[in-house]
This record gives sequence, structure tokens and C-alpha cells, in this order.
Amino acid sequence: MAGCLRYLPSPGAMTHRQGHRAALPRAPRGRPHPPRPSRPCRALASARAAQIGRQLKQAAKRAAIRDCGRRCVYCGHGLALEAATLDHVQPLSQGGSHSLGNLVTACRPCNQRKGDLLPAVFFARYPAAGLNFIRYARAVHRSLKRDARRAVSLAMAEAA
Repeated sequence: MAGCLRYLPSPGAMTHRQGHRAALPRAPRGRPHPPRPSRPCRALASARAAQIGRQLKQAAKRAAIRDCGRRCVYCGHGLALEAATLDHVQPLSQGGSHSLGNLVTACRPCNQRKGDLLPAVFFARYPAAGLNFIRYARAVHRSLKRDARRAVSLAMAEAA
């Protein structure tokens, strides 16, 4: 170890690792924050969410019945708001959505008859329903109307 100088700290000196720590005064003990306001009960929050959901569904129903001319889009009979049911043209089980372009109004018997059938299958079985759909469903997606026209024309061609 000749030629190598080593620095050895004196017994009371601080090393470079100890030098960066400083003792800070502690914060006074006691309540660090003001008391929190009480939160509403979960039951009240879920009841409020359910109420908002019902209001949104009623608004969608009113918009759909207005867009469909207050008629069942499958049989053409007039509908009151209470008697109307919302129908998903493209069923949710087949990949449909809750968008207004997929919702129409139908009477209960027609809605149950359609069930979860795809529009093309339903209109092939019931071409008159397809004709009414083309006539009364004014606010649905263009592709749904195009599929209805195609299914009705195929059903009419087979019947002739």
C-alpha cells in the first residue's frame, strides 16, 4: 500500500453519509385535519342512481315514441306512453346497444313476438312488420333500415 493515501475520518467527525441528515422539529400533535363531513349512506346513493336510471329510461322512451309517430313500428297500431315498450332492433344478446338509433317503440305482443330475433330474420318471417318498420321507424340507424328493405324484398319475392 505504498503510494496509496487513504482518508480515515477522525473518531468524532461525520462521514458523507451521515452529513445529509438533519433533525427537523416534529409537527405538533393533535388533530391534523378538520373533521370530514359525513358521507351519505350507500343505500341513499344507490337509490339516487336508480332514480336517475329510471329518468333516463323514461326520457329515451319519450324520444323513441316521438320518433316513431306514437305507433308500434311492427304492426302500426297507435300507442300511448304507458302501453308502449322499448324494443332493441338489434337485440342486446346479439351485440346491439342502448343507443337511440337502436331503440323503437312496440306494443307488448309485437315486442314478445320479435324476442331476440335479428331484424333480417324477423322481417323475413313477418314481411308486413318490415313494411311498417320502414314506414314508422324514422330515427333508427340507416343500416337497420337497409337490412329491413332487403329482408322484405326477399320475402316478397319468395311469396310471389
